[in-house]
Amino acid sequence: MKKSVFLISAGLLLAACSANVHLDFLGQENLAEVVLVQSAAKEKILILDVDGMISSLTGTGALAREGDVLSRVYYRLERAAADPLVKGIILRLETPGGEVTASDILYHEILRFKERTRLPVVGLMMSVAASGGYYIASACDTVLAHPSTLTGSIGVISIFPSVESLFDKIGVKMTVIKSGGMKDSGSPFRTMTDEEKKTFQAIIDEYYEDFLSAVVNGRKDKLGAEELRPLADGRIYTAKQALKLKLIDEIGYFDDALKKVLSLASLREAKVVAYTYYPKSKTNIYAASMADPMVLEKKGLESWLPQLKAGFYYLWLPDYK
Repeated sequence: MKKSVFLISAGLLLAACSANVHLDFLGQENLAEVVLVQSAAKEKILILDVDGMISSLTGTGALAREGDVLSRVYYRLERAAADPLVKGIILRLETPGGEVTASDILYHEILRFKERTRLPVVGLMMSVAASGGYYIASACDTVLAHPSTLTGSIGVISIFPSVESLFDKIGVKMTVIKSGGMKDSGSPFRTMTDEEKKTFQAIIDEYYEDFLSAVVNGRKDKLGAEELRPLADGRIYTAKQALKLKLIDEIGYFDDALKKVLSLASLREAKVVAYTYYPKSKTNIYAASMADPMVLEKKGLESWLPQLKAGFYYLWLPDYK
């Protein structure tokens, strides 16, 4: 009995103190700048990664210092804007997209950074830069894709799972008291009405037009609205297809993106740097992404599905049934 009381008391004490305990022993308090590509020049080009599901709610775990992707990008843009030696950014995109609002915020922050600093931002697509990832790329001055990149998936999706049949089988009934007929629109406990489908479709259509506008504004004279609309049916494209359709500007690798940003910044050379809480793990441009290395999470579709909540997405979601 005394042993049980001791264990419970110890557990409560640990829980009460856990907010002040740092479990990421390899990390440090502040973002550190690490040099990934050396140069005799004092000027810097920043690598900034956008990877994984784009959401304001996806944290990186109890052992990590980083927050969600919005805060990670925001902190780095603020630091870059305050450093007069930073002369441009390579924005690496490895994402199937995500929430409409989160994608739009990142898009807006890139535009805001460019407007107040007048510095170039070059987008570099990795294996997947689809939907919300492509939306964000539209804010860049130039967009490059690796030869094996999948991109596109321009469109909006919203998912409404239904458990009505399951509840009928197991004998569970839901009683809903509401102030109006549309108050529980999208409920998983009943079949969606035609009126509700029209309401949600109108929202989808509005967000879709916003997506098209962002792409047209970003592509400017390269791709007009009438050319874009037939391409924007949600399908994905290879890098070669995207280049032919003028959805991207070039196919290449990191070196090509670096040459492009140096050219736009009117520089011959510069150091390539990154900001990280884990400087010992960031040893070269491919060593680790912006996210904490201590986060042992899967990057596949099966890891993103649990993060989906009710809402609207700029997201490539293959094989979802």
